[in-house]
Amino acid sequence: MSIEDLKQQLPDFAKDVRLNLSGIVNDETLTPEAKYGLLLACAITSRNRQVIEAVEAEAAPHLSPKARDAARAAASIMAMNNVYYRFAHLVSNKSYASMPARLRMTVLANPGVSKADFELWCLAVSAINGCGACMDSHEKVLVEAGVSAEAIQTAVRFAGIIQSAAIALEAAGQPVAA
Repeated sequence: MSIEDLKQQLPDFAKDVRLNLSGIVNDETLTPEAKYGLLLACAITSRNRQVIEAVEAEAAPHLSPKARDAARAAASIMAMNNVYYRFAHLVSNKSYASMPARLRMTVLANPGVSKADFELWCLAVSAINGCGACMDSHEKVLVEAGVSAEAIQTAVRFAGIIQSAAIALEAAGQPVAA
């Protein structure tokens, strides 16, 4: 399965999603590794088997095994961090924010791909998961690393498109995950 196949599976009410998926494939704002790692991390975060399979197939020629693992790590580590830091940020009792997280996250220091790419993937996953604290943190690191606002915006836009494909498939009655 490819992104083209995925587009064909989308129902008619999701025509805009199809068009946006076409835009992703043709967009050259990010390097191929940055783009396909980002798409894979976001697909995993969508938890939709069809989306994951399509993106994995599309990404395979562009990602080394190390980069694929880094994308998987970004999705999994941010699943944990987004829950914890969203809680600490949103709960009225602010004392939790000053407590040590005690969450192991050494992959952030050595992800196996460029630090900027990994941070971009973490930002996109955090956007899908709705963690403002993590989005702020990763965006700050990206800006400090010299990543352009256009690249950051593209990453979050791609995250939205991948998530919308998963939602459209679910709304059409197709399973979220296998």
